[in-house]
Amino acid sequence: MRPTGTSRAARAAPALVATALLVLAALLVRAQPATGAPREPAVPGGGWPLAGVPRVVRPFVAPAHRYGPGHRGVDLAGRVGTPVLAALPGRVAFAGLVAGRGVVSVDTGGLRTTYEPVAAQVRAGAVVGVGDPLGVLTAGSHCREPCLHWGLRSGPDYLDPLRTLRSADSVALVPADRRDRVAADAAERARLAEAATAGLGAGWVAAPGGRHGFARPAGGPVTSPFGLRLHPVLHVWKLHDGTDLGAACGAPVRAPADGRVVAVGPAGGYGNRLLLEHGRVDGVVVRTGYAHAAGYVVRPGQQVVRGQLLGRVGSTGYATGCHLHLQVWLDGRLADPSRWFTL
Repeated sequence: MRPTGTSRAARAAPALVATALLVLAALLVRAQPATGAPREPAVPGGGWPLAGVPRVVRPFVAPAHRYGPGHRGVDLAGRVGTPVLAALPGRVAFAGLVAGRGVVSVDTGGLRTTYEPVAAQVRAGAVVGVGDPLGVLTAGSHCREPCLHWGLRSGPDYLDPLRTLRSADSVALVPADRRDRVAADAAERARLAEAATAGLGAGWVAAPGGRHGFARPAGGPVTSPFGLRLHPVLHVWKLHDGTDLGAACGAPVRAPADGRVVAVGPAGGYGNRLLLEHGRVDGVVVRTGYAHAAGYVVRPGQQVVRGQLLGRVGSTGYATGCHLHLQVWLDGRLADPSRWFTL
């Protein structure tokens, strides 16, 4: 006997119900937040809370859980009395003392930035923009030297404040899967440094102190001096073969003395680099180098005079932000620029 329309519908009903339940379950799963690690909030671009590109004394260390050990912020080297600037725009939520220490906090939507120790020059409720002064750095920090503790929170969760540096003068955060590339860049940097002095002697020499008629090639504070340092990414001790000046992106780079351009262009980890020969000065043959520039306006072989524009500060190559990497060779050997220049 052929099945009737009613019996066919009866047999199809369970399948339709099952399909509807599966669709409903899929919609419910899609609507539920993912379990496990919380979703990272969006962080707007901002700036440094101290002028220039300050030195990181102690980086952010995320706790394993909300109440676990860690370093819930970044410590930046500074000087007492230095202006403390808003790293993100927003409204001042608090400006006062906490346990005897001056603290300023600024709300930016669902984020809050904190700054301490600070003698506040703003009041709660004030609206501030990136770079607006909040107060000045005071003594009494937890560092061995004066420092600013800069924090970033999303609700109860602490985030790395360096994530706010999305502009051209930002810190380059290198993921673990690029460690080999970073190591290769560092090796290329060392090779180029060796090539720059090939046939001109080895090692580095202590420069004679005093003034030698060389002007500062760019503005900004010294953010990393010449000498051995712990590499900020590779965590190995190596020679930092120059002095970093924390000039702003696009700031002019000028010839410190008369000279001749002997090389200009991309140079591996140095980014856009320029080399000047200055001839014999105070009994030694002087060469200077300028790395990580956004670009240069002179060409190889060109004669330049003291104060002439060479190019603009940038963050090309393996750089942690906009700055000028200044190098000096005396009789073909690397020397500490701070002993030759008045920095």
